Amino acid sequence: MRALLVEDEMLLRQQLAESLRGAGYTVDEAPDGEEALYLGREYPYDVAVMDLGLPKMDGIQVIQTLRGEDKHFPILILTARGHWQERVAGLEAGGDDYLVKPFHTEELLARLNALVRRSAGFSSPTIKAGPIELDTSSQRVTVANTELELTSFEYKVLEYLMLHPDEVVSKTTLTEHIYEQDCDRDSNVIEVFIGRLRKKIDAAAQLKPIETLRGRGYRFVAPQ
Repeated sequence: MRALLVEDEMLLRQQLAESLRGAGYTVDEAPDGEEALYLGREYPYDVAVMDLGLPKMDGIQVIQTLRGEDKHFPILILTARGHWQERVAGLEAGGDDYLVKPFHTEELLARLNALVRRSAGFSSPTIKAGPIELDTSSQRVTVANTELELTSFEYKVLEYLMLHPDEVVSKTTLTEHIYEQDCDRDSNVIEVFIGRLRKKIDAAAQLKPIETLRGRGYRFVAPQ
């Protein structure tokens, strides 16, 4: 999942970015509101963490502008502001949840995980598709109760596909959601990840949960 992290305090931003990457997120960082607005317009995020007290443009303005331009990814507001009226203003601007500083990183990660799931239409941390189960909290995948050993990128590809079942997902879309903005991207690598996933999930080629649609991409279909 790709996250936009907007925080002007450099040390806190670096710490949060490290924690998010450790939790499997691809992270783009913005130190001010103008950079946040640019990134929010340019890249397809799955979730954003937005401080309100930002230089150049405050977080509420950024949220209002993005929502006005039909950017629908969930936004978790971070704020040191203690007044409930200001938290309400952030939510009414288009935020989906909030945390007041100081906070525990574990709670932030849990809230982000819930926002990503719910925006995809899932209420439970565990996504089930026939004998395949993916736990978004522990990042474990099992097939018929047998746990698979997946690399970080294999997990990211499978998680995105399972969060978007029956949708046609292009290689470009997968690339944008698993690599950071300054990364040298090669969409052909996606084919390698898909090939590995098929062997690990379905060595006997009986389930066939990942379809290839020539010239269009891939589609995850729940096995019957």
